[in-house]
Amino acid sequence: MTEPDRAPVFRGRAYAAFLFDMDGTLLDSSAVVERVWTAWALRHGHDPAQVLAVCQGLQYRDSLSRFARPGMDIEAEARWLLQAELDDTEGVAAIAGVQALLAGLDPARWAIVTSAPRALAETRLRAAGLPIPDHFLAAEDVRRGKPHPEGFLKAAERLGAPIGECLVFEDSPAGVAAGRAAGARVAIVGDLAAPFEGALAIRNYL
Repeated sequence: MTEPDRAPVFRGRAYAAFLFDMDGTLLDSSAVVERVWTAWALRHGHDPAQVLAVCQGLQYRDSLSRFARPGMDIEAEARWLLQAELDDTEGVAAIAGVQALLAGLDPARWAIVTSAPRALAETRLRAAGLPIPDHFLAAEDVRRGKPHPEGFLKAAERLGAPIGECLVFEDSPAGVAAGRAAGARVAIVGDLAAPFEGALAIRNYL
């Protein structure tokens, strides 16, 4: 059992709190993202590779606005994407070692900050066998999505943790930019985002 109010530790350093992105950070949903966004791109005459290169870590509307055709109903397209991703959980799996890490954390010392809508986030967490945390900010909980730091700043405030003493775990360029803009320390998971001086770089949590 984690002792009450025990500071989380990563690579020998204690932090006020951990703030996790979800997709690509706690769990791998890349196969679903590729299937759904490829289908969407082909429906609208876009190169799937170009769409996939920029949609990671962004809210639906922010991704769609980059590829919207004249007259496109972005809200309707966002609903289509959400339903398609809700219906497809094949291949969603936890990042190696993350279950043990989360199990050892004080629930009051970590949060998820995701660009996904809450319904999709909870669906994927369950599919990956991961817990839904006490503190959870999804797309509906912020006015400005990543790379804006609003989500991480709100999460730190809810946890009562100084943002400069928090460790953000992120995988996408937009998410890393949000963590940096918030003033947190950043651990980059995987190789989607470029490393920078002072960042931690990890493949998984083993």
